[in-house]
Amino acid sequence: MQLETGKIYEGKVTGITKFGAFVEIEPGTTGMVHISEVANTYVNEIKDHLTEGQTVKVKVLSVSGEGKISLSIKKAMDSSAPKKDSRHSGNGGRRPDASRPAQEKAPQSPEAAFEDMLNKFKQSSDERMGDLKKVLDVKRRNPSRRK
Repeated sequence: MQLETGKIYEGKVTGITKFGAFVEIEPGTTGMVHISEVANTYVNEIKDHLTEGQTVKVKVLSVSGEGKISLSIKKAMDSSAPKKDSRHSGNGGRRPDASRPAQEKAPQSPEAAFEDMLNKFKQSSDERMGDLKKVLDVKRRNPSRRK
């Protein structure tokens, strides 16, 4: 059987290591799921998410020229999950930001979000530089350093 990149298969976990899990898709065809492709959340211990012998759905990410098969469980879950229709968000037909106070509204564009983060960083940096200058001025005026 020739595996297709991007297609979802069902397989059995045959081995677990600290960096990933091996999944047998069919007899004699085994691929690896890297630890970063196990779940949509941070995975510290794979054994918290998978067990040997467990049946899982995996998506084929790539098949190398040497026959190494790269798999993803989280992308298989994303593909099989029903897509939400943004027109039916459950907020009664109001604009998405209508229920938020004005000061909590998200920026309208990524550029605006970046500008907001940059301004906050500049303000924080200016405050820290001011504090640093005060400390250095106090050290320079220290009477124990007089000649």
